Amino acid sequence: MRDWISRMGVRDRLLLVVLVTVSLALITMTIVFNVVLRQGLGSDADKRLQAIVLDTNRTIMISGGQVSLPKQDSDIATLGSQVWVFVGGYTVTAPRVESRIDNAAKSLDGGSARFLDVPSSSGQARLYAVPLMRGKERIGTIVAGLSIASYLRTQTVVLFATIAFAAALLIIVGFAGRWLLNSAFRPVMKMTSEAEAWSIEDLDRRFDQGEPHDEITQLARTLDNLLDGMAASLRREQRFSAEVSHQLRTPVAKIKTEAELALRRPRDLDYYRESMSSVVHSADQMARTVEALLSASQQKGSLARGRADAWRVLADAVTSIGVLADEHEVEVMIVPPSPELRVGVEGDIAVQVIQPVIENACNFAKSKVFLSASRNGTSVVFNVEDDGPGVADDERELIFEPGKRGSAAAGEKVLRGAGLGLPLARRLARAASGDVEALPNQERGACFVVRLPAG
Repeated sequence: MRDWISRMGVRDRLLLVVLVTVSLALITMTIVFNVVLRQGLGSDADKRLQAIVLDTNRTIMISGGQVSLPKQDSDIATLGSQVWVFVGGYTVTAPRVESRIDNAAKSLDGGSARFLDVPSSSGQARLYAVPLMRGKERIGTIVAGLSIASYLRTQTVVLFATIAFAAALLIIVGFAGRWLLNSAFRPVMKMTSEAEAWSIEDLDRRFDQGEPHDEITQLARTLDNLLDGMAASLRREQRFSAEVSHQLRTPVAKIKTEAELALRRPRDLDYYRESMSSVVHSADQMARTVEALLSASQQKGSLARGRADAWRVLADAVTSIGVLADEHEVEVMIVPPSPELRVGVEGDIAVQVIQPVIENACNFAKSKVFLSASRNGTSVVFNVEDDGPGVADDERELIFEPGKRGSAAAGEKVLRGAGLGLPLARRLARAASGDVEALPNQERGACFVVRLPAG
C-alpha cells in the first residue's frame, strides 16, 4: 500500500487525502445525524405515549368502585395510538389489535412504569404502562400503545437519503478537487515541459509567471532568479574560455614559429639557446595571461596593485604581438615616454590590458601603428593610433561589447577576429581602476586610449 502511494504523483496524493478526509467527515456526520434523529424520534414517541396516558388518566371516572372511560373503537394500525385499562386484574377497556400486541399489553399489568416495543404485521408498536392510582392505592394499570412504523420508515428514508447525499457530495468533491488541483498544478506542468525543452543554449529563457501572488508564482520567481545566477556563471565560464583562447593565440603562434624555425635546419647551440629562451618567455606569458584572466574572471578584488615601467609595458606588448604585426605587414612604432613614468599596475596586467588594443590596431592598420604614453593627473594614458579606416561615432561603444564588431571589420583581412579583444581590454582595465575607450576619428585613422592608475 505504501509503495503504491509513493508511486503516485503529488496531485494524486493530494486528491486522495482530500477524498479520504471528506469521506471520513461525511461518514461521521451521517452516523451522528441518524443517531440523533433516531433518538429524537424515539423521544417524540415516548412523549406522545406519556401524553396519552396522562389524558386517559384524566378521563377515567371511578364511581362506587366502578371504573369507566369513553369507549374507543379505533384500530391501533389506523389511528396510531390506543389505550388499555386494567383494574384488579381485569380488562376494563382494550382496543381491537393483534393478539401479540394485546398479550404484550396484558403482560404489563401489575408492573412498574416502563416501555415495551412489540413487532406487528404493520411494523412495530410501542407500549407504555403506568400504575392507575386511587389516592395512594394502586388499583390497576394504564397501557398506551402507539404504532411507530412511520417513525421507522422516516429513519430508513433519512438514512438512505443521507447516504445518497454523502455519496453525491463525495463525487462532486472528487471532480471539483481534481479540477482545482489540475488548475493549480497546470503552471507547474507547463514549467516542467518548458524546462525539459530547454537546452544549454537557452540562457535567456525564463518561466515568466509575472509578479508572485501565490506559492507557484513565488516558486517560478525563485527558479528564475536561480536561472539568472546560473546563466551569469555560465556566461562567465564561456567568456573566460573565449578570452583565454583569444589571448593565448599569439604566444602559441610564437612558440610554434620558434619551434618550426629551429627544426627547419641544423642550428648552432647559441641559436637553440636563444630559441628556447623565446619559447620559455612565451610560456611564461601564457601562464601570466591565464592568471590575469582567471583573477579578473573570479573578480578577486581590484587588479590595481604593483608597479611597472610604462616603457617596459609598451615594449613587452609590442613583443607579444610581433607575429601578428609581421603577418599583416604593419610597423609598430613607439614614441618613448618619460623614463620616470610608472603605472600602478603589475607589468603583466598592464600588458594584458594594452595588448588586445594593439592587436586590434594591427588588424585594421594599413601600414603603421603608433604607441605613446603620458601622465594625466593620477592616471597614465596610453594612446594606440593606426592609419586604418577608423571607428564610426555610433560604434564607439558597440565594439566594446563581446562578439560585436564595427563596420570596418567587413574587410577580408580581419574576418578571423571574434570581437573579444577590446571587451577584454576594457574589462581588465576597469578591474585595475582604469578604462579603455575609442576617441572620435582622427585624420589618419582610429585612436584608442587606455587609462591606468599612475604608480
